[in-house]
Amino acid sequence: WVKWLRRIEVGDEPWHHREETSKYTDLLDDGRARRFTWQMDAKSVITSPSPQAPVTHGPGPTVLTGIAWSGRGTIPRVDVTLDGGINWREARMDGPGLDKSMHRFYLDFVWDGKPLLLQSRAHDSTGYVQPTKEALRKVRGVNSIYHNNGIQTWYVSEEGGVENVEVS
Repeated sequence: WVKWLRRIEVGDEPWHHREETSKYTDLLDDGRARRFTWQMDAKSVITSPSPQAPVTHGPGPTVLTGIAWSGRGTIPRVDVTLDGGINWREARMDGPGLDKSMHRFYLDFVWDGKPLLLQSRAHDSTGYVQPTKEALRKVRGVNSIYHNNGIQTWYVSEEGGVENVEVS
């Protein structure tokens, strides 16, 4: 694909165009709409294991890795669960932890070869905690796609394959 930029228009306020009003509007559960969301809420994603990085070594010592970020401040803590949210462990954070930047996290564990439900939950410096998808839907309704910062779940099979699933 090649796209040509023919002109740039600059304005001093948000423009009410199709994508900004239909795609980037958060429909709230009470029927109201939140438009022009500027701040990114805290979010974390496990990058390994993941569908692109399955567990290929079989049972044994495993390092879970991921990234977390927030448009509100720093990420002082990320919790990780291996069982779909029943038991949480604090992950090890790496790097300087700069304001509004991505933070790498790790969790070392011994995988016994049984299926896993991996989730991560970011905490930012304002006290905001990354919500479950269910909690997010209660606040923003079911159409919050573009600003979805809900907790994501990876299912790891006994063979080490990984896929995205929803846990309720």
